[in-house]
Amino acid sequence: MQRWTLALILILATLGPSLVIAIVGYASIKALSRNPAAAPKIQTMMILAFIFAAAIAVLALLILFHVFTAK
Repeated sequence: MQRWTLALILILATLGPSLVIAIVGYASIKALSRNPAAAPKIQTMMILAFIFAAAIAVLALLILFHVFTAK
């Protein structure tokens, strides 16, 4: 039972930030196609969103490993 719980939480912890990165990438491509002059601002915000999504994924995995390895 604990293995299934661990697998489910791992999937959710990695799928969430992956979806955020995909949505941000799609939105930035749409924004760049509409207004190419705003590329520096869009790129800065896109990179910040990617960093925050990756940080959330790392924190979720660290907490997950801490919870399931503490006995």
